[in-house]
Formats: sequence, C-alpha cells, structure tokens
Amino acid sequence: MVEVTAVEAVAGEGLKGDRYLEAANRRSPDYQITFIEAENIEAFTTDTGLVMSPALPRRNVVTRNVGLNELVGARFRVGSVVLEGLELCEPCRLFANRTHKDALTWFLGRGGLRAMIVAGGVLSVGDAIG
Repeated sequence: MVEVTAVEAVAGEGLKGDRYLEAANRRSPDYQITFIEAENIEAFTTDTGLVMSPALPRRNVVTRNVGLNELVGARFRVGSVVLEGLELCEPCRLFANRTHKDALTWFLGRGGLRAMIVAGGVLSVGDAIG
C-alpha cells in the first residue's frame, strides 16, 4: 500500500495504480474501491489498546465524519467522482491477519464500505463526501 494525495478513479474498473484495476485481480466486478472510517480505526485502538494505523486495514480511502453504513445502496460523490455503495466490508481472516485477531469481531458492521465507481475522475485528500 502506498499513501497518495490524489488518484484517478476509472468508472467501472477501479483506481489507477491499485491491483484491482486489472479485472483479472478482482474477485467480482464490484471490487473497485473500498472505504473505512477513521473514527472506527481510532475507536478500535481505544477499546482494545492495540495500535492500528489508518493504512493497516488496507482500504483505499479513509474517511472522517461520514457514516459509511448509511451509504449502502446509495449513490454519492467524493469530489467529482460518483460512486454507488454496494455492501459493507465485513472483516475476514485476512483482515485479522493483517491487523489483529481481535479485529475480526470488533470490526463487524464497522469494517468499511465496498463501492462501484459510476463516473470517474480524480479523488483527492480533503474531497467532500456527499
């Protein structure tokens, strides 16, 4: 994972530079972009005493002040990019192996959002979500 300040989102495909941009690497066509709330990462650290950086869960976009669960089934924008919230990213064994074993249960319902890129553009740090 490499942290960037801006990235091109390609409609129906994914993010430039991300391994899931290549259709052969996607488990299904909707593996285009993932989000996670910074507040949940911080709450995990507070609740468990285990350190977790924003990059550790390996989601594409870390948000702040956005209720991602409310975006399941909704179209929304990040800057000029139009997305559709598809489903929650529930933690799996791989998520727990990359982070902490306690993450498997702690992040149930809080592991982020998987979305499809409907209209592409550039996503930048600080873009409004709505």
